[in-house]
Amino acid sequence: MGDLNAKVGIDNTGYEDIMGRHGLGQRNENGERFANLCAFNKLVIGSTIFPHKRIHKATWISPDHTTENQIDHICINKKFRRTMEDVRTRRGADVASDHHLVVANLKLKLKKNWTSGQTALQRFNTAFLRDTDKLNEFKIALNNRFQALQDLLKEEETSMEDNWKGIKEALTSTCQEVLDLKKYHHKEWISTETLDKIKERKNKKAAINNSRTRAEKVQAQAEYIEANKQVKRSIRADKKKYAEELATMAEKAAREGNMKQLHHTTKKLEGKYSKPERPVKDKEGRPITEIQQQRNRWVEYFEELHRTSKQHTQIFL
Repeated sequence: MGDLNAKVGIDNTGYEDIMGRHGLGQRNENGERFANLCAFNKLVIGSTIFPHKRIHKATWISPDHTTENQIDHICINKKFRRTMEDVRTRRGADVASDHHLVVANLKLKLKKNWTSGQTALQRFNTAFLRDTDKLNEFKIALNNRFQALQDLLKEEETSMEDNWKGIKEALTSTCQEVLDLKKYHHKEWISTETLDKIKERKNKKAAINNSRTRAEKVQAQAEYIEANKQVKRSIRADKKKYAEELATMAEKAAREGNMKQLHHTTKKLEGKYSKPERPVKDKEGRPITEIQQQRNRWVEYFEELHRTSKQHTQIFL
């Protein structure tokens, strides 16, 4: 639960069941409401349980970098309290925000999933092929391997299966050498230059956290702000280039009469991806197709829900 402006503080008097004494600062009005909410729903505020340095408790820092507060929390049901092993702030996460990343370590017992011994699919970082230098390097390396494979096939008599294995090995080894495995799920339109700028911005973020003096911190913050501007400019340029490429693909598909490709490209260009809606069902479980009947069913559902909630509140009082 984040950005509630709820400071729960270190005093857990009256809230011993839902929080510890390792919070930060003093509880404010929103913190009081948040603690009452957790008590009512039997939630434990994990960020107050584990002892840490102040820098690993603060989740928000003011724009002038002088005020720090703990206003982002991770809560867990009291039933599963023992599964939580630690909660702390990770200042090194570069998200260009005044909030820090809050991470919890959980220990869970998962059901054994027996597999058939199949290895995981290798996914190569094909986004690098958008870079001209990388593309040329890939073509040269692949051409050299195919040439070596062709010379080998001339010398030896091989089967169709052996030929396929040779082609597959040439492709996978070239991708492994030039592209490497895909480690992160980046947007397909992000260029390698932007990824390098993002990496540089992350280094600037680390420099802020590692600053020893006020002067070093001010200098590091100025460098980080400039690096963040460069990342945003590069991302805007990548988006514009990607949109132009999609527009070109759509025009080509329209000229060739490829309606499937035109529809797919147009949807990507618009950025609209619609998932199939779940059917609304009546009380007997039969799907409702009429729009007005669906609306009436939603009204009926929420009226029953509100009526049940009101009855529970009266019983509680």
